[in-house]
Amino acid sequence: MSVVDTARAWIEQDPDDETRAELQRLVDAGDTDELTARFAGRLAFGTAGLRAELGAGPLRMNRVVVTQTAAGLARFLVDTGRDRSVVIGYDGRVNSDVFARDSAEVMRGLGLEVTLLPSALPTPVLAFAVRHLGVGAGVMVTASHNPPRDNGYKVYLGGDDDGSQIVPPVDGEIAAAIDAVAAGDVRDLVRATDYTVAGPELAAAYVTATAATVPATILPSDAQPTVVYTAMHGVGWETARAVFAAAGFAEPVVVPEQIEPDGAFPTVAFPNPEEPGAMDLAIAQGVAVGADLVIANDPDADRLALAIPDGAGSFRRLSGNEVGWLLGWRAASRAAAEGRTGTLAASIVSSPALARVAERYGLGYRDTLTGFKWVSRVPSLVFGYEEALGYLVDPDVVRDKDGISAALSLLDLAVSLAADGQTVADQLDAFAAEFGAFASGQVATRVDDLSRIGTIMAALRSTPPTTLGGRAVETVTDYDAGVEGFPPSDILRYDLDGGARVIVRPSGTEPKVKVYIDTVADSPAEARALVEALADDVRPLVS
Repeated sequence: MSVVDTARAWIEQDPDDETRAELQRLVDAGDTDELTARFAGRLAFGTAGLRAELGAGPLRMNRVVVTQTAAGLARFLVDTGRDRSVVIGYDGRVNSDVFARDSAEVMRGLGLEVTLLPSALPTPVLAFAVRHLGVGAGVMVTASHNPPRDNGYKVYLGGDDDGSQIVPPVDGEIAAAIDAVAAGDVRDLVRATDYTVAGPELAAAYVTATAATVPATILPSDAQPTVVYTAMHGVGWETARAVFAAAGFAEPVVVPEQIEPDGAFPTVAFPNPEEPGAMDLAIAQGVAVGADLVIANDPDADRLALAIPDGAGSFRRLSGNEVGWLLGWRAASRAAAEGRTGTLAASIVSSPALARVAERYGLGYRDTLTGFKWVSRVPSLVFGYEEALGYLVDPDVVRDKDGISAALSLLDLAVSLAADGQTVADQLDAFAAEFGAFASGQVATRVDDLSRIGTIMAALRSTPPTTLGGRAVETVTDYDAGVEGFPPSDILRYDLDGGARVIVRPSGTEPKVKVYIDTVADSPAEARALVEALADDVRPLVS
């Protein structure tokens, strides 16, 4: 069929008035270029599930694509003999609730026991629910920290997978089941509305379990640090507030413009706490109230960002690695005090500093591939993190990154430090004195043409650099063939004279090539200077 005929067939099965009208306008205008952009393939279902811009057609997120995906996942569970039950959650993005209800109806129509969360809730609550309810799978409708017009579909598995996100080869098996559904018409799928809507006790159980991950706090509110919190127009606040209160912490000062869920994200260009400017309102609030900490969750609250006073009347945002060091050190010291053994873990692109912490406390250490689906699966995990603001501080409660439990751990750390007259900044200095002065940085190139990513990686493989930042490249490791126990991955690693390293990889969720730089030196200033020198040298290589 021509692309116009294909679009007309899609319109016939599309249950959404808005996307049907969107396609019809393109058909009526004869806009074959735009139609081809929508129908030149279909969204690839992978370990991150689906994530794309809202819109009509198989290369966008819409009700047809979600219906096909839900049916394919249901058939996978049935065909592989897994538990025929699923829990479905959703955040506050545009159409998240619609996609969640479509999924519930389709999966129930295919005979699964379905539980739908009662309202827009954080991703960690859904991840908790998979284990708490003992279901075969979990679905979270979210695009996390992606641009406002995006949405997505994340899948967790119960049973032997213990509530973690999917990994190969399961992603391919689910994708094949989705493709089989997509060969037909979604109108032929049976729907049912007799699924279960969870009561408030499910979220309450998450609150209770998460609050219990820190010792009970008995300090009066005026003896606790002053904290500013932003939900960044996401769904984190109500759950975070309940967790903080249950653990005995004073209620933070909120950023009122960003505290309620709003899928338009009106005050931020990009709802990601890592992005420049995203925390400006929160930091301004911190200055206004003289806060000791500014904390931010991303829109689905699975990530956490932290800013601390800079001594010059404003705040500086800590890197994901700095927060990971602090939380990892705290977790290791608590494990040692309690006589527990286990393993610390971090993604391969995160700082090597955590390995030194593990060695100091007699714990195991594991590097993993990027993505929390790998971190969460490390056996005997005590603490895990990835530099992209993801932290797992309570592996017995949630098998995924959790920005709410991480925030709670930071509050507990800040209170403990304050009792000794110390601050988070003092703790960072203490870390450097104890484990070495580490520093990290990133360079990222965003592309309009995805083929450009392959070109950049191919050029680096054919002509690898011999020096970077004035340091000799001692070894080059190409993970494309599978090394060090890792499956084949599009990652290049350069280890430099003196202990610095540079890692290059395509982003898994955005059209970017990312470069991760890690250094260690005698002083923080020296380590940061080397990061800048390395960044200057790698920018031309990935631009």
